[in-house]
Amino acid sequence: MDPTTQHQVVCFGEVLWDILPSGALPGGAPMNVAYHLKKLGAEPALITKIGLDDYGKKLVNILAESGVTTEYFQVDYERPTGLVYANVNNHQEVSYDIVYPSAWDFIEWKDEYTDLVDQSDYFVCGSLTSRNKESRDTLYQLLDIAKFKVLDINLRPPHFNRSHIEYLLQKADILKMNEAELELITGWFNHFQSIGDRIKLVQDRFNIETLIVTLGADGAIVNDHGKIYRHTGYKVNVSDTIGSGDSFLAGFINHLLKGSPVEDALTFGSGIGAFIATQKGACPQYEISQITELIHSNSHKKVQTVL
Repeated sequence: MDPTTQHQVVCFGEVLWDILPSGALPGGAPMNVAYHLKKLGAEPALITKIGLDDYGKKLVNILAESGVTTEYFQVDYERPTGLVYANVNNHQEVSYDIVYPSAWDFIEWKDEYTDLVDQSDYFVCGSLTSRNKESRDTLYQLLDIAKFKVLDINLRPPHFNRSHIEYLLQKADILKMNEAELELITGWFNHFQSIGDRIKLVQDRFNIETLIVTLGADGAIVNDHGKIYRHTGYKVNVSDTIGSGDSFLAGFINHLLKGSPVEDALTFGSGIGAFIATQKGACPQYEISQITELIHSNSHKKVQTVL
């Protein structure tokens, strides 16, 4: 990394509160990724927008305490800080009711973002912020500046549009999605039975270097430049799965920042994703040693090279 770079990773998009039966917890995929990157020793920046309300103030305080800069937060004087009503079923699977409009739907362009993003190693974004024109326009400008783009697909009906998703896919260097999202997107073009064929279709059609498919309790698959790696996951006692995929992505990116091979990035991403599933909410307090202990105690869980 260039020593003059202030922030190795810039995350863009929603910050919000997950409203659970047990109470409200901070969340939003870009915020979660930034939180975990900071916990892992990286220096992320987060571009977002909050409302002028108690929820917004609490998010600023939480991130300030965790060491994530709030310098690039905007304040919306009309719309509220984002809320998501999360419903957890008996299998600990979560469904979401995402409130619209929210402050993060109206992230404005600022000229200071040009140098911030241009000087970063990775730009991380999701598809959810493409649901509204103002944030979408800002996102598209940032994608034109970013050197290396990481897209975390987040298909929450009715908050996505096929044409916007395809545009984002065309821009991505690294793409992360779950199996249901892979099936939905490939269903637009063809009807494959094999997950490998589905991955190849997306990778070839959109010229994506690295494609990650998370498989929940069954681990994850990574196709990196045509080479396929598989981790079968770690068996843990699940508290909830909120933010597990976001922590996986943060762990994966953090290892790439350190120059680690894909196998190590996949192993650590799987480990942190499994550990966060044992905790309540997306941004719990933890030590890196807890992740490494989980991985070392399951040393028989090796990354398999499929091809």
